Amino acid sequence: MTGLTYTEISCRDFVRVLASKEPVPGGGGAAALVGAIGTALGQMVGSLTSGKKKYADAEAEISALMEKCEDLKRQLLDQVDADAEGFRPLAEAYGIPKDEPGREEIIEAAIKGALVVPVRIMELSCEAIEAADVFARKGSKLAVSDAGCAAVALKAALEAASLNVFINTKLLKDRSFAKRLNTKVDGMLIKYGAIADGTYNFVRESLLV
Repeated sequence: MTGLTYTEISCRDFVRVLASKEPVPGGGGAAALVGAIGTALGQMVGSLTSGKKKYADAEAEISALMEKCEDLKRQLLDQVDADAEGFRPLAEAYGIPKDEPGREEIIEAAIKGALVVPVRIMELSCEAIEAADVFARKGSKLAVSDAGCAAVALKAALEAASLNVFINTKLLKDRSFAKRLNTKVDGMLIKYGAIADGTYNFVRESLLV
């Protein structure tokens, strides 16, 4: 790849690298990008709502959410490259000769390091899911389908990132840490997955009336 980051290359180049033998970007980076796309879709609904007299009562809330989503989107895009950087130490750790002193401790630390980004992707996606729900219910009806698409994309990002957590917690020797993190992740999946489903169902029903 060129000196550009994964979010600076073209969509076609990103997908090409994603499909190759290269270890990164992988599922984590893809999840972050999908999350950023979902967040941007929510913002689009806000953009089409802001300034319209029909939605004046929700103007302040929509404007605040658009600003918040701008930050969430930026952070999610940052996670695309952060995920790749977080994976490299783990790949290097597994390359250490098996008889090397301290190998297991290095691997354990690298696994915990690799967990940071997918958990962060989930946290950011959760916040964006809440925003998408507001955009769907209070935003422009002309763009309600886009708010539903935002919720679907963000739920996909949430679930995809969770798998990148689980594949690593499975490998940890520190089972207490692994169980605590798995519990946290399951909590996010249950709570925010339900919110995203609620948004989707709200949008679907509004379109079928």
